[in-house]
Amino acid sequence: MPDTASKPKYKRIVLKISGEALKEAGSADSVSPQIVQRMAAAIAEVRNMGVEIAVVVGGGNIWRGLAASHRGMNRATADYMGMLATVINGMALMSALEDLGYSTRVQTAIQMNNVAEPFIVRKAISHLEHGHIVIFVAGTGNPFFSTDTTAALRANEVGAQIILKATKVDGIYDSDPKKNPSAVRYETLTYTEALTKRLEVMDSTAFSLCMDNAMPIIVFDMSNPENILRAVRGEKVGTLVIDDKPAK
Repeated sequence: MPDTASKPKYKRIVLKISGEALKEAGSADSVSPQIVQRMAAAIAEVRNMGVEIAVVVGGGNIWRGLAASHRGMNRATADYMGMLATVINGMALMSALEDLGYSTRVQTAIQMNNVAEPFIVRKAISHLEHGHIVIFVAGTGNPFFSTDTTAALRANEVGAQIILKATKVDGIYDSDPKKNPSAVRYETLTYTEALTKRLEVMDSTAFSLCMDNAMPIIVFDMSNPENILRAVRGEKVGTLVIDDKPAK
């Protein structure tokens, strides 16, 4: 049942999770069941608030197509292998969510009928409207595009109000916080500011899609599952990227 104690700011969201976020630091395992379970529990709490939630999951914990292409592999082949890695991660998340009792649908951009249903935008919207959690896998189905681009594309297709980009950093900084202890984190940015200052929010294709369609983005630290709930409630968490700064 929806949690009426805390009202969400958004009705429909797309949550982008990197593949690396599913891997335990220093572990030989590509997917940590414990981390996947924690993420599933956080997603379930958001669903309990009555929010319609779709998830785009990366595959970098298993395979990085771009890195493989830099080592001499054909780029298209390497990218297709990366798409298959996202399917593995999506299935792991689906299993964890279903173990918690939440109805979940996995939609894939590459047809594999024994594993997931094909991505059909109207069907995805119908699933969301009926309270299912939808997981989008296999990227866009095309090489040379990242899962950031998938998140931007799917968010616009299903009519999401915002993209929540879960990372290992607690927002966007003016420089690399790992290299510069004095790096400053932004609370709010416009698309123009991000471009002018050459800040890495998403890859350029994904960022252009968001900018052209005024799709807001929140970049936040996923290591604290409470951050998803805070972001959905409209609390200040991470960095918000918007088309215009809000009025003071």
